[in-house]
Amino acid sequence: MYLFAHFSRFCAGIGGLMSKNIAILASGNGTNAENIIRYFQNSESVNIGLVLANRETALVLERARSLNVPFACMGKTEWVDGTAVLALLEERGIDFIVLAGFLARIPDCILHAYPNKIINIHPSLLPKFGGKGMYGDRVHEAVVAAGETETGITIHYLNEHFDEGEVIVQYRCPVLPQDTAEDVAKKVHALEYEYYPQVIERLLSEMC
Repeated sequence: MYLFAHFSRFCAGIGGLMSKNIAILASGNGTNAENIIRYFQNSESVNIGLVLANRETALVLERARSLNVPFACMGKTEWVDGTAVLALLEERGIDFIVLAGFLARIPDCILHAYPNKIINIHPSLLPKFGGKGMYGDRVHEAVVAAGETETGITIHYLNEHFDEGEVIVQYRCPVLPQDTAEDVAKKVHALEYEYYPQVIERLLSEMC
């Protein structure tokens, strides 16, 4: 199923330079996605070409609509196969893919079409507290339960296995003895909002 916002087709090529066209994939609330969109809103070198969700109820779709960013939703069957998703990405001229709270597995055909051009952010210091089923509050609860003294975020390339792709960078924050999972979440979110757009910008600037 497709849901598209009203938009004009993006025209790259400002000052002789080709703008990078990125897709943001998200499954839920979309606060990270909105933060990234706002970060690049006035950029001449980066265009948010598509917000793509796997759930019709994902609030990220409404955020995209309100920010006048093209968006779509594709269901479980389409994500298992991947060919329709890949066709949409190619149709939209997507150069780079950013996962921001996306909970479905990325099909192999998309991984192969975008080698080292798909990144994810995970709310822990991988390899700790990673893997299938470890996301959001589950991670923060596990960090507190384990008595960790620090946590943070890991930004990494995607591969065929959950949270096992090559690490690009990690940022850390302390976990105090009195911290709850909610306290940890606030610290981790602050790191995400500050650093994820910056890392995306750096990686795009290094692309040929």
